[in-house]
Amino acid sequence: MQKNTGQQAAKAASPQWDDIRYFHELAKAGSLSGAARALGVEHSTVARRMDVLEAALGVRLFDRLSTGWCLTPEGETLATQAERLDQEAQAFSRAALGVASLKGTVRISAPPVLVGQWLVPGLAALRQQWQHINLDMIGETRDANLARGEADLAIRMSRPNAPGLVARSVGHISYGLFAKRGYCRKPESEWEFLAYDDSLAQVPQQQWLNKVADGRPFIFRSNDLLALLNAARAGLGLAVLPYFLVRGDKTLEHITSPACPVKRQVWLVMHPGVRRSPRVRLMADLLANVVGSAQC
Repeated sequence: MQKNTGQQAAKAASPQWDDIRYFHELAKAGSLSGAARALGVEHSTVARRMDVLEAALGVRLFDRLSTGWCLTPEGETLATQAERLDQEAQAFSRAALGVASLKGTVRISAPPVLVGQWLVPGLAALRQQWQHINLDMIGETRDANLARGEADLAIRMSRPNAPGLVARSVGHISYGLFAKRGYCRKPESEWEFLAYDDSLAQVPQQQWLNKVADGRPFIFRSNDLLALLNAARAGLGLAVLPYFLVRGDKTLEHITSPACPVKRQVWLVMHPGVRRSPRVRLMADLLANVVGSAQC
């Protein structure tokens, strides 16, 4: 009877992995709200989990301050261990993909306009080749953290510099100058232009457009390609747009002179740990086909 009681006490004192995961996120964020956002839960849930974990360990992990939750010296020691456990959990998930079949979900991260206007139509045409796979397409401007499993594959407009990722060029995007049909009947001195906003001021196509404008006004700016497309359709001015976005659009006129020389490489990126997954490899090949077969 005493033996069973001791085993039950040891079991009760053993921390659960989910509590360690909450501890890891709170240690990184330094605040309940930050950890709650990362975990997708209420901040009260994070606080309750930390109370449970501290009680199970018999160790105070955080000092609750008005400015945030600060790790105690004991908490700092265990935070290092929690980071290692988190990395191993991510490695376990990637290894699980390696023994998976062609059935399951593949998460793909890409810029929103590429997702909606290029990748989805292209993959839809190839549906018979991935009929047992569920796709989770994430349109986002930030770079998903592939090492943490935020996505299995990513399409990016620049080669990643983060260590440990596998990247291959799968094609390019070409650009041209477009305006509403009839707009260019105006004298060139009266042309007005539509530009990327300051967050994208250094992209090559905007640098080229600055030279073309040559002092003529930019009357509209946006970080959204669809907004620039619709502004051009509405007759606000001239915009430099990717050909895939305007293909078949009868409302726009292509201004062929000057010709835009910009071609931007498209990169397919993954973590090496997911390359053993049959379904990830299949979707990587299909994405490469979609991008590579639509060059213009």
